[in-house]
Amino acid sequence: ILKTLNSWFWWENIWMPINCTWADFVDRDDLVFPKPQQLYATIPYAFVLLIIRFSSARYIAIPLAKALGIKNVRRVKPQPNPVLESYFWECSKHPSQSEIQGLAKKCNCTVHLVEKWFRRRRNFEIPTVLRKFQEAFWRFSFYLASSIAGFIFLYDKPWFYDIWQTWVGYPFQSLLPSQYWYYMMEISFYWSLLFTLGFDVKRKADFTAHVVHHFAAIGLMSFSWCGNYVRLGTLVILVHDTADFWLEAAKMFNYARWDKTCNMLFIIFSIAFFITRVILFPFWILRATVYLPTYYSTTPVIAYFVSNGLLLTLQGLHLYWGYLIFKILKRFIFLK
Repeated sequence: ILKTLNSWFWWENIWMPINCTWADFVDRDDLVFPKPQQLYATIPYAFVLLIIRFSSARYIAIPLAKALGIKNVRRVKPQPNPVLESYFWECSKHPSQSEIQGLAKKCNCTVHLVEKWFRRRRNFEIPTVLRKFQEAFWRFSFYLASSIAGFIFLYDKPWFYDIWQTWVGYPFQSLLPSQYWYYMMEISFYWSLLFTLGFDVKRKADFTAHVVHHFAAIGLMSFSWCGNYVRLGTLVILVHDTADFWLEAAKMFNYARWDKTCNMLFIIFSIAFFITRVILFPFWILRATVYLPTYYSTTPVIAYFVSNGLLLTLQGLHLYWGYLIFKILKRFIFLK
């Protein structure tokens, strides 16, 4: 069954234009092609990024936070109590008065002690400002490094200035070393974010949207790698990362209560977000993925519809986040 499913998944009509086979994608002297098995390397790379993340958090983020005036508040963990701990996770973190009285009888202690236990346990779950700062610092560092690397990798490429060049010679476009590392690090980064979802600060407003975004990003980059849409893929990565580091910088200064700096950075982020995600992405990237391929092939393959479906999913998230950003800007401008 697995062998059959594998043969269906790698059916040539899914991935490449008519009259092309996988045999055509064997490396030659002048051509090097992306290979699906190379994506396995993103998993160990993700763990390398996690090591870098936790090391930088300890040796760079914490000293920087102290320099900005952020204190490491240590919350007191309540005394271990299996009964109350089980109720806290399985039933309610905010028990009613009658439930508290029942738990007090069950644990053979006073109502006041049970109330105090739940209050401390809830407070212990609230992430500290220092922890939030560390996460924002890691994302800021990666997005900034990725944006700089992306610009260095792309500024001298013809498809950076002429979007038509992304399809010239397709699918026989040679993979560059810079494209390989750009893809590997970006996919590994999103794997690392998925691996730490259980430990990172959960934000109820857009937690689901972030999970969808991470899976869509990994799926899109992996799919574009296998179909050799690497030129377009690097442009998509650059468009996304160039706005994100401004937001993470704004968060860092917000945690440090540098309000004026935070506000200025958030305004820069908002401008960058709307330019890259609401203007450039649909009218530059999506135009290149939906409209331009029709000039090179009259019979779009299945990969064309899958990749564009994932890109449209990202655009839906862009519009959702753009709406949230607009609401914040509206409050910021009219309500001070």
